[in-house]
Amino acid sequence: MAKQCKYSCDSAAETLEWIKAIADFIKPFSFLINAHVVNFFKDRLWEAVDEDWLQCLSNESVESLLLIPSGIVQDHWPTSLKEFILTLKSLFYPREQADLKKVFPNFQPTSLNSVLAQGMNLKKKHEVEVLSDIVSSVASAVRADAVIDVGAGQGYLAQVLAFEHQLSVVAIDACSHHGKVTNARAERIKKHYMAQMRKFGSGNQRLNVPQTITCNIMSLETLKSLTTMSSHKGDFQQPKSIEQDLELGLAGRGSSLVLAGLHACGDLSVTMLKTLLECEEVRAVISIGCCYNLLSEEGFANARIQYGFPMSCGVKSVNLSLGKSSRDLACQSAERWKSLGKDAGLHNFELHAFRAAFQMVLHKYFPEVGISPSIGRQGKALRRKQQRKIIKSEPQAEESTYSDLPQMACNMEEACSVTHSGESEAGNTLGVGSDVDALFTKMSLHTGSTCERTMSTYKYSLFEKFCQSGLCRLGLKPSDDINFHGIWKEVEPYVSLIGIYWSLRAAFGPLLETLILLDRLLFLQEQGDVLESVMLPIFDPAISPRNVAIIAKKPDAGISSHHSSR
Repeated sequence: MAKQCKYSCDSAAETLEWIKAIADFIKPFSFLINAHVVNFFKDRLWEAVDEDWLQCLSNESVESLLLIPSGIVQDHWPTSLKEFILTLKSLFYPREQADLKKVFPNFQPTSLNSVLAQGMNLKKKHEVEVLSDIVSSVASAVRADAVIDVGAGQGYLAQVLAFEHQLSVVAIDACSHHGKVTNARAERIKKHYMAQMRKFGSGNQRLNVPQTITCNIMSLETLKSLTTMSSHKGDFQQPKSIEQDLELGLAGRGSSLVLAGLHACGDLSVTMLKTLLECEEVRAVISIGCCYNLLSEEGFANARIQYGFPMSCGVKSVNLSLGKSSRDLACQSAERWKSLGKDAGLHNFELHAFRAAFQMVLHKYFPEVGISPSIGRQGKALRRKQQRKIIKSEPQAEESTYSDLPQMACNMEEACSVTHSGESEAGNTLGVGSDVDALFTKMSLHTGSTCERTMSTYKYSLFEKFCQSGLCRLGLKPSDDINFHGIWKEVEPYVSLIGIYWSLRAAFGPLLETLILLDRLLFLQEQGDVLESVMLPIFDPAISPRNVAIIAKKPDAGISSHHSSR
């Protein structure tokens, strides 16, 4: 029953055909793609969805809903629903990891030793092992004198390229703290390698240590200046500007460079591709993008002189715009949805319901705050910490009952004191604190263990606490005039629909990402014989869902370009 992707991106014409097919498919569903889920109740968004679809999916398990973004359907679903999901999936760029040895004959993933891998989680280790070998292969093919790691973070990739592959590397990141961490970590690694060299009698061997540059690359001109070779000799002077910093940083290096970016955010990936065209010194680019929500777009408020989407003339000719909601949606990962599991999925849907119901409170009682304000975002570290606590407490939790929940809800009173700390939280786009997470997890452990009325009572209690926390985060004082209970009763009959709506909407995530990636590839293909380019999934999607790399080079570098089609 599953439809296979029938499109190719071997040539500019084929890539444009694929893009047009995507554009034709998504236009009738703009009501779903461009929706703000925070307005789910206020604007009664479910009413725009096919009634048969809603009725059918209302009887489905959470697990089945979580599989929709992966294009998995059930036989008993309405034909129109199955056709929608399967057609959508057929337009995805496939994510199965490519056979990299066919593309790079000398490909042999580096197995990192414990010193190089220190501090990396499984995902990062997998990414660095694979990407470092690809970068090394490309650098060898184009005879590069140096590799520039753009958006280097804590320098994991840069250090493996330098110490393991013996490449000259410059690591650039906007965060000065990352530069300090990279340098400190590099010194520890250097000591290990020096000791190994002395032990095996190769003490005269030269070690490459990554050089770090702190620079916020906000424009093509800034990155272009990075590639400018300086003829400066002798002692370096303290740089007086970013451009001078970059030139001095590359003093004495060769004139052939490779740009590498492991999940370079937003416009940064776009800037890398443009730099390949405009700078003679740059011979190749390996780019894995992410954070499409941060892309600037032509015709929107965040657009710059050189915007990140669209890049290609082909997409511009289609006259297709995305908008912020669509760019946000492109970040949704089908693999992440599939791996959530029942409890985490239910937890996610319930939090979306709370946030949408809270928007009703804002709309009615605080219209001055704007359309959909952020009420704070919980960091990944906090979420991981909370999950570890949950795992440790599960044995006791199994013996407890919902009578524990009111006491837990009281802890939400601490939310306001956390709110005013001024710390930025990231990772949870719903904007909820760890206390709410803990409450929902507690509820998930006991789903079905008490009567429906009791469950409804406690959900309302959690909603009220959520609202109080949200108002505090916005600097608004809760008033006795706010009828939280009335709003909850108004939305409660439709709470179960938000999971269905979100699942159908999230199914567009991989498609919108495909569109953005094809736009970048087409931009390179439109340059004709000036460049050779390939797009392929280089990581295991179960480990690293954002796994598609765009690799481009100037001719005569030995990279086969026929692997871009799937």
